[in-house]
Formats: sequence, structure tokens, C-alpha cells
Amino acid sequence: MITDPISDMLTRIRNALVVKKTEVVLPSSRIKYAIAKILEKEGYVGAVQEEIAQTFPVLRIALKYQQQEPCIHHLARVSKPGRRVYAKTHELPRVLSNLGMAIVSTPNGLMTNKQARARKLGGEIICEVY
Repeated sequence: MITDPISDMLTRIRNALVVKKTEVVLPSSRIKYAIAKILEKEGYVGAVQEEIAQTFPVLRIALKYQQQEPCIHHLARVSKPGRRVYAKTHELPRVLSNLGMAIVSTPNGLMTNKQARARKLGGEIICEVY
């Protein structure tokens, strides 16, 4: 039994990048799909598809590389089940001097830290990517 499915998703992506896989297939959920779509929109991964495999939905994420190096250098969970991390608008992190991004769960849904700061929203910091 997986206690933190988001950490499992991030770990699967990290492990696939280390061994230079072209894609990752993992069990799907709404929040995992939303995180994957943000990563796709920001250019960290390729295409994201949700498919029905046998009896349960799976998420297929194509990984991106530039000159044999992965586009994602760092992918870390910030808020964990044992220690939730919340931030107000002015406390949102600036990841790698705003070259990276954090994914934030706000009352208006998942978005990057830059989008949340522009909309003056705070929330739970899900993960950091650069």
C-alpha cells in the first residue's frame, strides 16, 4: 500500500530519468494528472496521456532530454503526509532564483508558484522542480 501517491509518482519519474527511459507509466489520479500537465506546460516533460489499461486508468508521461541530459535536474516533494508545508502569497518559494518552479495547491487548483503569486494566492507547496 502506498501512503503517498504523489511521492511515488515523483520517485518513478526520477528513477526513469536516471536510467534514460523514454516514458513512465504509473497509476492515474486527478492530482497526478494535474501535476503532470503542469510539468508538460512548463516544458519539463513531453506528452502526457491518460489511458485505460485493463481495469484501471494509467498515466503515460513522455520524458524530455536535451543533448542526452534530462530536462529535470531536481524533482523533490516539499509537503509530505507527516509534515504539511503551507505558504501565504508573499511566502511562496522562489526556486533557483525563479529559474525553477514549485507546484502549489491553491483554492483555485494546482498551479506554479509564479501563477499563484500573480493571482495573490497561497496554499500547500507540493513539490519543487528545476
